Amino acid sequence: MLHSLLSFAAVAGLLTLIPGLDTALVLRAAVSRGRRYAFASAVGIGCGTLMWGAAAAAGVSVLLTASEVAYAVLRTVGAIYLVWMGIAMIRTGLERPIATTEAAVDDSSRGVFGAWARGLGTNMLNPKVGVFYAAMLPQFLPDGVPHLLMGCVLAVVHNVEGMVWFTVIISVAGTAKTWLNREGVRRAMDTVTGAILLGFGLKLASSHR
Repeated sequence: MLHSLLSFAAVAGLLTLIPGLDTALVLRAAVSRGRRYAFASAVGIGCGTLMWGAAAAAGVSVLLTASEVAYAVLRTVGAIYLVWMGIAMIRTGLERPIATTEAAVDDSSRGVFGAWARGLGTNMLNPKVGVFYAAMLPQFLPDGVPHLLMGCVLAVVHNVEGMVWFTVIISVAGTAKTWLNREGVRRAMDTVTGAILLGFGLKLASSHR
């Protein structure tokens, strides 16, 4: 069991360090909204990871690899969601005036919940996450251990690695807060992040697996 945990941790750790959609969302949240909002986004992404891990271990996400229809439906919904978010962020970066840092930050419970929901939705509507777990988990499930339990444990390992990485990103953003809070930089972050989301959405829409 320990060997399976360490092997999975190595693979998941390498994937975590590769810049992608989750990293872009958390960095954008840290720059535009602050640490609390960024950590809420990260926790939402982590919750999605746990759900996908449990679903894969239970055999639910195997449906995504076996059924073209199920995969196509989730892919289409996810692509629309990402494209919509990307366009909205690009418009924000190009059009929204940012007079002061305080005016742009929504630190209310509603704002934090919205950040969590955005992170969760982005992760859960990405079928490639489900396919990853469905493909990877069986290779790291040792004999004699309940698959659902082990799958959840592996998802927790991946989640911990992700939170460590997000903490580093948020801390770096906090260190460079003065520079990152400049209007031009924040507009650029919104535009770049929106372009990344839009690109991921279009790529997802055009992909088959």
